[in-house]
Amino acid sequence: MALKVLYALDAAKIQIYHFKAIIIAGMGLFTDAYDLFCIPPIMKLLGRVYYEDSPDHDKYQIPRVVLATMLGTALLGTVIGQLVFGVLGDRMGRRHVYGISLVLMVFSSIGCGFSFCRTKTCVLVSLGIFRFFLGLGIGGDYPLSATIMSEFANKKTRGAFVAALFSMQGLGILASSIVTMVVSRIFEAAASKNLSKNHTPEDADIVWRLILVLGAVPAGLTYYWRMMMPETARYTALVENNALQATKDMVKVLDVSISQIVEDDLIYLQQNPPSYSLLSKQFFRRHGVDLFSCATTWLLLDIAFYSSSLFQSQIYRTHLHLEKTNVYKEAFKVGFFQAMVALTAAIPGYWFTVYFIDRIGRRKIQMMGFLFMGLVYFALGIPYHHWGKHENKGFLVLYGLTFFFANFGPNTTTFIVPAELFPARFRSTCHGISGAMGKVGAFFGTLGFLWATNQSDRDVPRTGAMTIALISLGGICLLGMAVTYLFTRETNGRSLEENEDENENTERCLFRCDTDTDRHPNTYVPREVIAL
Repeated sequence: MALKVLYALDAAKIQIYHFKAIIIAGMGLFTDAYDLFCIPPIMKLLGRVYYEDSPDHDKYQIPRVVLATMLGTALLGTVIGQLVFGVLGDRMGRRHVYGISLVLMVFSSIGCGFSFCRTKTCVLVSLGIFRFFLGLGIGGDYPLSATIMSEFANKKTRGAFVAALFSMQGLGILASSIVTMVVSRIFEAAASKNLSKNHTPEDADIVWRLILVLGAVPAGLTYYWRMMMPETARYTALVENNALQATKDMVKVLDVSISQIVEDDLIYLQQNPPSYSLLSKQFFRRHGVDLFSCATTWLLLDIAFYSSSLFQSQIYRTHLHLEKTNVYKEAFKVGFFQAMVALTAAIPGYWFTVYFIDRIGRRKIQMMGFLFMGLVYFALGIPYHHWGKHENKGFLVLYGLTFFFANFGPNTTTFIVPAELFPARFRSTCHGISGAMGKVGAFFGTLGFLWATNQSDRDVPRTGAMTIALISLGGICLLGMAVTYLFTRETNGRSLEENEDENENTERCLFRCDTDTDRHPNTYVPREVIAL
């Protein structure tokens, strides 16, 4: 018989606190997207500031090893953060480590902006170090935010709420683009008399720093409310085995009468809790396929999503005409194109998922997204010899569709499903493992696109390499669809406890107290005795 507090959580009506939790928890994902996706214009600015004296054929171009390091350090930090904070979230509680990840993000963002020195080597080394710690905070926020939101939500609209939380990522991408555009315009207006396309003013060194520092503001503003969030009732009841405290915490934030969930004179009695560990044969027998499915689909998705996201300015380079602009216009144009992609494709994709996910299910949306992403990548890659030589709005429309179907598809569902499939005591850890595999995919995807965008003619990616890269991304997406079809379970419309699928050894029962000896809350009574 399920605990009343868990039943009340599953049956709770939509309330103001659910939306408050989306904002509070979502600011971590907002900051994550802001800091990762502001990198394309930042790299343009760094190239202009610190590589102005390079030979003509490399002028303003950041060496690929430096670019790979800047991207790789953040992704490496994210992998480690997801694993470490995922484990800590299950061992110490979601709330206890939730603030640490936010503090890491805020101070690392500020550190990136205030990267020490003014010399090229010193700045780049400092920026790389701070971006590693930024990645730690970003990585930690993924499993904690997803787990907290899934454990607070009711089972009927859980998918929509976790998807709405994840949609804050789209707002972060848009915000980074808008901030880049505004700051660039302000500095361009202030330096208009002394600007030329062949000279970079000293103030340009302030622009990229200011963009990075401003990304810390929204997350910092939500720190107090994040610390005021109680521990999730599911963690308290199922992991800490304290149903009374879970009831008190739930009443603090949700408009539910305590009389509906108090256990009266019932005592929470429990058989010996499951003893198997994460790395045991029993875990892999029960949940190994689910973990494989979540980790593999996230890995495949991020290979495609991050490689094309972080190199947007290279993919549609022929449409930007950056060689004819000054430093501020260059940053503005890159930010503008990113903003247009976010507004017309990425953000609508997130909200399509919010609307449909509890209607048609996670599995169908994930398969559909992978399928259409693959088809669009084929449409981009096979005729790339045509797309790459001419300005063509059709190319931009198709490119935008990859973001729409990523977000109305696996980019959102791979974030949601790991927070629903696993037992409460492993939920954050398994989400962290799945997400870490995703960022490993992002790392290799970005390396692949660095190779693909290696330029033969100064600013135009090699046609053959880009064709291979885009077709390969299409094949990866179709593989993701196949893995989803074969191994991913549907979680729609079921409680988290039903999804755990551990009924044999984890049944928690409530029994009425009939004797004085039964009134000790720590008493463990064998099921056979209770039956008598």
